[in-house]
Amino acid sequence: MAKSPVVTGISPKEGPPGTRVTIRGEHLGINPNDLSSLKICDCECMLSAEWKSPNKIIARSGPGKGRGDIILVTKSGGVGTSTVQFRGYHETIGPLKESAVWVEEAPLNWGRQNSSVTIFQLDDPLGLSVEGDEKFPENELTELFPDGSGDLLSENFEPAWFLLEHHHGTSFDDLRVGLSYLKRKVDSQNEGQLSFLKDNVGSVMEQLDTLFTLKQNYEADFERNNETLFRVEEAINQSLKEATHLFHGVLTRREKAEATRNALAVMTRYKFLFQLPINIDRNIKNEDVDVIINDYARALNLFGKTEVSVFKKILEEVETKILNIRINLKSKLHQMPTTLKQQKKIIRNLVALNDDGDPGWEAIIHMKKFLIDKIKASYQQFITEEQANETPNKSNRHPHNKHKRNISLSQQIEPQNIEPKKVLCIDEIATVISDYFPDLWKLGQNYFVGDLAVKPDCSHEMDFKEMILDIIVTVSDIYRTIMLPTTTTSSFSPVPIIWLPHCLKQIRSVFTVLMALDLPNEALNKISSVIFDLRLHCLNILFKQASEQIIQLKNTETWKLDYHSKQGTISQLPNEFYKIIMEAMNLAKEYVIRDERRETALVDNETAKNEIQLLVHKCFWNFSQVLEQVGLNADTNCSSTTVMSLSGSSVTGFKLHNDLMWEQKLLITISNSQYTRNVMLLKIKKEFEDNGFPTIDVVVTRAVELLENTESKLLETYIETKSDPLVGTIEPSMYVGSFEWDSPSLLYLKEVRPYAKEIITNLIALHSEVQTIIPDLMYAVLSEIVVTISEEMSRLMNCVTHFSENGAMQARLDLMALTFTLSNFFTPNSKDFFCDATNAVPPLKSEDNEKYVLKCFEQFKTRMHLQIMCFLTSCPNNIETSII
Repeated sequence: MAKSPVVTGISPKEGPPGTRVTIRGEHLGINPNDLSSLKICDCECMLSAEWKSPNKIIARSGPGKGRGDIILVTKSGGVGTSTVQFRGYHETIGPLKESAVWVEEAPLNWGRQNSSVTIFQLDDPLGLSVEGDEKFPENELTELFPDGSGDLLSENFEPAWFLLEHHHGTSFDDLRVGLSYLKRKVDSQNEGQLSFLKDNVGSVMEQLDTLFTLKQNYEADFERNNETLFRVEEAINQSLKEATHLFHGVLTRREKAEATRNALAVMTRYKFLFQLPINIDRNIKNEDVDVIINDYARALNLFGKTEVSVFKKILEEVETKILNIRINLKSKLHQMPTTLKQQKKIIRNLVALNDDGDPGWEAIIHMKKFLIDKIKASYQQFITEEQANETPNKSNRHPHNKHKRNISLSQQIEPQNIEPKKVLCIDEIATVISDYFPDLWKLGQNYFVGDLAVKPDCSHEMDFKEMILDIIVTVSDIYRTIMLPTTTTSSFSPVPIIWLPHCLKQIRSVFTVLMALDLPNEALNKISSVIFDLRLHCLNILFKQASEQIIQLKNTETWKLDYHSKQGTISQLPNEFYKIIMEAMNLAKEYVIRDERRETALVDNETAKNEIQLLVHKCFWNFSQVLEQVGLNADTNCSSTTVMSLSGSSVTGFKLHNDLMWEQKLLITISNSQYTRNVMLLKIKKEFEDNGFPTIDVVVTRAVELLENTESKLLETYIETKSDPLVGTIEPSMYVGSFEWDSPSLLYLKEVRPYAKEIITNLIALHSEVQTIIPDLMYAVLSEIVVTISEEMSRLMNCVTHFSENGAMQARLDLMALTFTLSNFFTPNSKDFFCDATNAVPPLKSEDNEKYVLKCFEQFKTRMHLQIMCFLTSCPNNIETSII
């Protein structure tokens, strides 16, 4: 079974019975014989239905009245549905009433037609064929022309609708041909009477023949019997008498009616005047001033110049009541607050009641006074309460600030339940400006353009401008006094940081209200300046709080470590520093950096740029100081422990809680500084740039220098701390057991002495510590310590007065072992010191002894292979030979 019919569009959408309706839709039958029923507004219209295509049917509407659906029933699809409705209405059309419906002269043929062209179809005005074109969607036409129509007979006819509906597929050339056809058709209808006579010459000739025949017949009758003419004349005269008699009666009745009407009008006229005082009292009770004004104006118009004493007495009573009404209206005009609509109504009423003053200007003066008094009252209340609470606040101020020191910026910014008095004052003033100032400005504008039914006094324009500036200056001064005491002589404490964003939002709301009124720039700049200064103040407070939080990081270091393959081991300190900076930056972006309309851009203002750079530099400087203090003062809580050396002597060190040595914390602090310098500063710089802040390249460069200086201090301290105990154990370990280099009882050379191995072992421990925490510092640390070791070895060897042969062999073997093991960390100084130490040892006396030393050296390399691999990736060429 085929799909059900769906009617989606009709044209026109309304009309009287018999209106030709074009129905559009889908599945509207497969042929004319498929149609079973068609109802428009529940009236059967099947007899006039003409099937054009499965998407188009033309029919005449029935006698249905009101709005209804178009329901089509087909044999193939059954009962259909409709998404549009047709409105039928009935018109009473008399013989002399114009009709908008074109009655076709062709006879109606009530029956289904199989032909696609019928006598009901109007000719296309362009003379073009419209069959076969797809229907343009009616819903789109409705959207394009909501008040138009494509019906040629409609008053709202839209040519574009007609062309889209009937000729959207017609070529441009065909449309030009159609336009020419239409022009010819219009020109043919405008040729005038001559053209009409030419077109109807047959009818004219027939009428002339008829008149000529009538004349001939009348003359023939007159010749036979002239009584006919007399009878006609008598009938005409009789008709004239009857007409005159009828007209005389109508005229008499008309005069009587006019006399009666005039009498009633006079009675009504006097009755209105006599009842006017009572009506005024009744309308006063009902607060219907407009009726009073109309009655008063009417009374003055009718009886204003009367000389009748009774009328004068009544008018005097009316004037007394009108005077009381004026006084009452002026009292209401001076009462505040009053809406602009009420004020305009009162002014209009006063003008209508012939008030002698200038009610428009009086309303402006009283509204301005109300605004100033309201603003100053709020400020005075704040001052009174602030002075009353000043002493308790001073006593509690220090503990309060101390308690907030460890609170994050975001927690301080979160709104609190109880607003301080100064914040309440700011809110109240903002509310006053938002609620009443627009009415004052609009009232003044209406006054000067003459919209208040009163003639404006242009001399008040400067006075009005001064009023506006007075209000704006008062508001801006109060805001500065409350929120920016540092820029005024006020002794009030600044607004707490938790309320600064709220206050900024309130002032911005005031600025938005003023901008919407299109005030002069002089007035807007006052508030804009306050907003700019407050934004700078907020920025200053945010980064100062961040700077204070950074200082407190030195007390919160937990030494919880993270290892990075590239940066080494770091604690949580750099991340905490980054979080504080980002938190301050995000809050500044949200409340300060983001510019509202017509606000001064901070990123383009040199003062703001310098302020931001100084504040960020202060944060970076504080963090460098924190790193230095954390590194250098890490031993404040340490406990002394003893590290036993291989020789039995001891080295005193410091071991802190969490199993971290003080020296290890020094290295971690250096790693923190490097990580901040290489990673965090770049991230902070990028975040600032991405979030619209001014560039901080100069600040970052200075911060890098600060951190490098801090690293140098810490590294120098670490090397000094590590090298002194290590070098101090060399001499005791070298001469342990009363060893002497020239002793005859010196045992025969077998291996490297324990003191040299102890040096290597201690350096391995140092190597492991540095490699674990900060591998990039390996060369810097070990090279400096190797210099101190080489210097100590040079001193010790040069202090020996005499070497025995075995002693010389032992000394050369020890020096070879140390030089080979530490060669990757040699500097020119350490090379010179080792060469000097080697030169202090006498040469060996025999080649066999040299070979034996080399043999022992090879055994040392084999036995100490793992230890040597900590320092060497490859051994320098011929190092053994150079030492021997």
